[in-house]
Amino acid sequence: MNSLQLILSNKKYFAPAWVFASLNIMFGTWAIYIPDIKSKLAISEGELGIALFFFALGTLVFIPITPIIIKKLGLGRATVIAVSLYAISFLLPFLANSYFMLGASLFVVGLTSGFTDIAMNTLVSQVEKDENVTFMSASHGFFSLGGVIGAGIGSFLKLYLDTPLHHIMYVMCFVVLTNLILFKYYVHVKGSTEASGRLELKYLKPLIGLSVIGFLILASEGAIADWSSLYLENVTLTNSTILMGLGYTIFSATMTIGRFFGDYVSDKYGALKIIIGGAFIGVLGYAFVLTANTYAALFGFGLVGLGFSVIIPELFRLAGKVEGVEPAKGISFIAGISYVGFLSGPVILGFLADISSLRLSYTVLLFAAGVVFLTAFYLKQKKK
Repeated sequence: MNSLQLILSNKKYFAPAWVFASLNIMFGTWAIYIPDIKSKLAISEGELGIALFFFALGTLVFIPITPIIIKKLGLGRATVIAVSLYAISFLLPFLANSYFMLGASLFVVGLTSGFTDIAMNTLVSQVEKDENVTFMSASHGFFSLGGVIGAGIGSFLKLYLDTPLHHIMYVMCFVVLTNLILFKYYVHVKGSTEASGRLELKYLKPLIGLSVIGFLILASEGAIADWSSLYLENVTLTNSTILMGLGYTIFSATMTIGRFFGDYVSDKYGALKIIIGGAFIGVLGYAFVLTANTYAALFGFGLVGLGFSVIIPELFRLAGKVEGVEPAKGISFIAGISYVGFLSGPVILGFLADISSLRLSYTVLLFAAGVVFLTAFYLKQKKK
């Protein structure tokens, strides 16, 4: 809990962590309205998957540009500009009145999402280096906390707000204002562009195992964010607006708890043991989700969140210790590959849902968790 105490006791650490929370407050609010937007535009799961592909495409387009912007503006300024543009851009999919406009607006959101993700991870890495502290895992905990705020509180507010557009506007104003207030605590951070997210393919061989794990874990996170509400509506057949939003909320809540304790557990058991155990818990979680019972599925989403909670921060830890790979570049590579998974996972699941059903999509996620378990077990045996 030391890293969490560090963040809560000092605004110069809280401010960067709040950027992580802000990213998922916006995303969590978007997630609870996906069924509404799908119904409004009368599109299928497959068409929604294609629209989400443009989100992923926008992110991938902007990742190589981010280092140039960071170098020009400075890391601190680039981060606050990125998160502000990201929050504002989320108005666009709520304003979309056609399928074409939805795809175009999600492309723009993807651009700002990639910018923010690389900037904030680089910011925390730089502050850790400058201050000789560790709070990356807890910062990712704040990302998950943002999902609880956005999807959890949002699911209740949804009952009382006139329109989805009004809801996202209020959330956008909150996110922009809080970040403008807090950015003075990190605006001075210049940083380097070494860990800015460029994918250098020469690192694929030494990092292949970690890359597979990162891709599959964040693909699962993205799938739960984008498809859990529709799964609860269409597969478990709940007609409760609150319950539809609770899948991602519970997932985010258990992930938040796990990440806040992540540094302590890591010191006690080691990274690979945590990844193996977490993947096993994730498999159990998906088994509950696939029962197609609403309450069992909600419990399952909670187990998946708990199991996956510390895997990504532990991957960053391991990537920084791979022989022959510069720590900053190893972390950057894993972050980039993992984020591709976060954005492409929902797209792939959309096509599977269109071909068959969302139940098939979540069956594939169960097998993906099994692959993570086996890959981590292999890496551990190889290390001996």
